[in-house]
Amino acid sequence: MNKKFCFMLYSFILTPATKTLALYYDSRIRMYSERRINLFTTHLSGQTPNPYLKLKVRREHLIDDALIELEMITMENPKDLKKQLVVEFMGEQGIDEGGVSKEFFQLIVEQIFNPDYGMFINQEDTNTMWFNSTSFENEAQFTLIGIVLGLAIYNNIILAVNFPKVVYRKLLGIRGSFPDLEDWNPKLYRSLKAMLEDEDSDMETVYMQTFEINYQDVFGNVLRHELKGNGREIAVTQDNKREFVDLYSDYLLNGAIERQFGAFRKGFRMVTDESPLALLFRPEEVELLVCGSKEFDFEELQAATDYDAGYTADTPVIKNFWEIVHALPVENQRQLLEFTTGSDRVPVGGLSRLKMVISRNGPDSDRLPTSHTCFNVLLLPEYNTKEKLKRLLLKAISYCKGFGML
Repeated sequence: MNKKFCFMLYSFILTPATKTLALYYDSRIRMYSERRINLFTTHLSGQTPNPYLKLKVRREHLIDDALIELEMITMENPKDLKKQLVVEFMGEQGIDEGGVSKEFFQLIVEQIFNPDYGMFINQEDTNTMWFNSTSFENEAQFTLIGIVLGLAIYNNIILAVNFPKVVYRKLLGIRGSFPDLEDWNPKLYRSLKAMLEDEDSDMETVYMQTFEINYQDVFGNVLRHELKGNGREIAVTQDNKREFVDLYSDYLLNGAIERQFGAFRKGFRMVTDESPLALLFRPEEVELLVCGSKEFDFEELQAATDYDAGYTADTPVIKNFWEIVHALPVENQRQLLEFTTGSDRVPVGGLSRLKMVISRNGPDSDRLPTSHTCFNVLLLPEYNTKEKLKRLLLKAISYCKGFGML
């Protein structure tokens, strides 16, 4: 019997950039299908078409508005999550061609992952975010945050989220274990590794550790947990130290946050359950998909940039522009990237994937550069001097926010 060959079944031979492209087209096909089905069914029933997943939010109540709307959608028709996302900031002009959605995700991530919000904590040693095991928020809130992460992947938007790698392993159904502690808490990992490698010491005398562990919550209160029945009475010895390490790791990475992460993954799966994400991507590649690449190469961006409205690569102001950009500190380069594209993150495959366009925006003037973030277009007046270009460019990227970018 003939079997058809499919690259999807042999994803290990594909590059992350190729996989990302495949996921992008898969999502677009699903969005188109949902749009077509909605238009067809509403036409037959005489109802008003609703081909998009529309979120109307107020900037000053961003989290509440977004989570309430998403909760209503998941209760009434979860299939709507598979539609293309369109965001509207109430009271503001601007049609969402991608740029508004980017800003929406950027703002919601800044707020919801703020430790003051109480759902996540910042692990200072690794500067990563982790689930607050003593959070007062109910499971529905974590489900909605999982939906937000899934929507970002589904709509091809990179997030400034700094999770440890074990989160992406768990999202793909792989339980956290001792090796994951190396990234999650390097200091604890080294201590437990040293215990495992210590073959000579009298464990009971040197470590004085039982199968009961102590840890602090976000308020500084000391909490106790027995890793096994009557754990406080069972000393760690050479014979059972491996069991202790495995149980300790399992509790920290799985048991302590089982309620919060279970709800979070449920929300994530509500958006991505039909996508080939798990089939194509390894955990470290999912992290790359969510957070973007760390390869920050502006030479790539220059080589891939197109020019419009009379500009070419040899136009003096363009040459001056790239000389200025290459000399900027990384922080300013990130600001320029965010100003032009709506995100300061690098997509999988590098900056060459952005396809930026620099368009002439009139002759020399005192106007600041502007941008169309939906289309990665930088509108640049033809400034007479390099000094003026640098001064106005830095001013634009430092102070413009929202639809100072168009």
